Amino acid sequence: MAQRQRVICGVLGFMALFALYGTWSQNVAYFASGGGPASFTAFVLDAKVTAASRSLAVDIAVTFYAASVFMVLEARKLGIRFVWAYVLLGLLVAISVTFPLFLIARELRLAKEPPARDATARAPSTVDVVGLGLLLILTIGLSGFVIGVF
Repeated sequence: MAQRQRVICGVLGFMALFALYGTWSQNVAYFASGGGPASFTAFVLDAKVTAASRSLAVDIAVTFYAASVFMVLEARKLGIRFVWAYVLLGLLVAISVTFPLFLIARELRLAKEPPARDATARAPSTVDVVGLGLLLILTIGLSGFVIGVF
């Protein structure tokens, strides 16, 4: 692995750790003060409280979807395994944590060998297309709910 790639992986790893601390220190504080994990509904409703929180919620939701599309397509193109684990953990943990981790996996894969030139290796599967379609519906639904369209 080249020095440049090691630096990139180091920066991305730091950002993933920083995001994990930044998001989950606040999530734990929120859930501890509001009745535990059962307060997830309250968490979503609180995202609707101000125009600023609505803007951030929609921004994160749409960025999550764009990152998910990128991750699935890149994973198929480069042969990176377990891409849906990154997507699912992005929903459960934070996309700001899992997207840098995916980018590290991508750098490691690129350092190992050049991208496959086989066209079949690049095609997303039916599961990928259906999964991304469901994520799109979730993204639009959640964003529409937060901004009051639905």
